[in-house]
Amino acid sequence: MTIIAFNRYWVVRWPWVLINLLVLALLLGLSFWQWQRAAEKTQTLARIAKWQQQGAVDIARLTTINAIGRDGVQMDFMGRWLAPMVWLVDNKMVNGRIGYDVIIAVEDVSASDPVHGASQEKPAALLVNLGWVAAPLQRDVLPALDIPTEMRVQGIFRSRITGVLLGTNIENKGTWPMRIQQVDIESLSVHLNRPLIYGLTYQEKNSPYLIHYRPVILPPERHKAYALQWFLLAIAVVVIALLASARKHPQGIEL
Repeated sequence: MTIIAFNRYWVVRWPWVLINLLVLALLLGLSFWQWQRAAEKTQTLARIAKWQQQGAVDIARLTTINAIGRDGVQMDFMGRWLAPMVWLVDNKMVNGRIGYDVIIAVEDVSASDPVHGASQEKPAALLVNLGWVAAPLQRDVLPALDIPTEMRVQGIFRSRITGVLLGTNIENKGTWPMRIQQVDIESLSVHLNRPLIYGLTYQEKNSPYLIHYRPVILPPERHKAYALQWFLLAIAVVVIALLASARKHPQGIEL
């Protein structure tokens, strides 16, 4: 099939047209996805900035905030570790070394105080990521941990923590700490005899372990640059396809 336009003959070969359309759709899809990621990162940074302006809250105040709007809340309260529960999130690499993120459940000291919390039998618990610890060389050996009984929890609360899970999440051998593949509120809450707030607080100060969490790793500008890159590649595919099919003389047309 041929098309005459702009004093040129354009040779259309349908197999190549379909291939080019598929590549074009893929590149445009990647561009749109990166643009969406930029928008999500912008919203995340805006939420965090908003909560930073409003000030930090404790667990009691957190429970009064709508679950949809909690993401990015700044936490600051005296917490008590609900011993002996410690979970180690597997396969966390920091500075080229494999290790674990240390997760514990805490309660607010003031809420569990006999004077201030007498009306509340079991105050809500909150999961806290204390940071990273290196993994021993032997897989069947877990790192020795020293968790303070009480600590000041100062960090950022994230409600969007669920990832893709393949296989069993918890390696439950009846002892603590337990190795897990990801923080799943439902599976961890069975070990607590009290409500567990859906989300995770990442400690940002005064932790016995290495703090490495960043709420946004790639800034929105980087995602926009990737979106532009994929879009320009899509344009290049179209231009190359047109140039490859163009013919100047009728003698070169393949019918």
